[in-house]
Amino acid sequence: MGRLVAIVDDEPDILELVSIHLERAGFEVKAFPDASGFLRSLRKRTPDLLVLDLMLPDTDGLEICRRMKGDDRYDAIPIIMLTARGGEVDKVLGLELGADDYVTKPFSPRELVARVKAVLRRKKAKEDSRRIVVDDTLVIDCEKYEVEVKGRKVELTSTEFKILALLATNRGRVQSREQILDHLWGHEKAVTDRTIDVHIRNLREKIGRAAKLVKNIRGVGYKVE
Repeated sequence: MGRLVAIVDDEPDILELVSIHLERAGFEVKAFPDASGFLRSLRKRTPDLLVLDLMLPDTDGLEICRRMKGDDRYDAIPIIMLTARGGEVDKVLGLELGADDYVTKPFSPRELVARVKAVLRRKKAKEDSRRIVVDDTLVIDCEKYEVEVKGRKVELTSTEFKILALLATNRGRVQSREQILDHLWGHEKAVTDRTIDVHIRNLREKIGRAAKLVKNIRGVGYKVE
C-alpha cells in the first residue's frame, strides 16, 4: 500500500482529476468535498500529506491549516494548498501558517504530483536527520530524546543522551573528552574530563547489548562504530 494522500476540495472534477493522477503515481488517496469529513477521518488514520483547497463550503482552508499546525498530533503532516486564490497575500499567509507548498488553479496534475513527491522527500530527509540508526541495534531519536536497543526503550539522563547522540552523529570519528565536554557545557564547563568516563560507563550499562558499539580509544576519547 502506498503512502496516503488526502485531498480536500469542493469541486468534484478536481477531486477526481487529482485522485487519478496520484493513484497512477502509486499513492493511496482519500478525497473529501468538505473540511468536516476530512477532520473526522483523522480519528481513524492520519494521511502522509494533505492537498487542501482554501475555499471550502464549511471552513476556510487557512483555518484548517492553522488548526493542524497548532496540534502536535497533526503538525508534522505536510500541506500543499491548491486554490484559485493566487494573490501574494494569500500565498504569504498560507506559507506563514505552515503550508509546505502553494499551487494555484488552473494547474498541471503532473506538476502537482511532482510537488507531492518533492514535499514527501523533504519530509523523509528531515525525519532521517532526526533518527540515527546504528547497526540495526541502536535507534536514537534526536527530536523525542528517545533511545531504543533492539526495540526496547532505554531511559538515559540528558547528559548521557547528548553524549550518545554526539558519538552516533559523528559515527566512526573519535571525539576527545575535551570535545565532548565542549559539546555538553561549552566554555562554562566546571568538571574534569574524567567525568566523561563516568557518564560513558553508566551509558554502556544502560544500553546493554549496544554497549559494544561505543568504543574507547585509549588516550584519545570515544567513538561509535
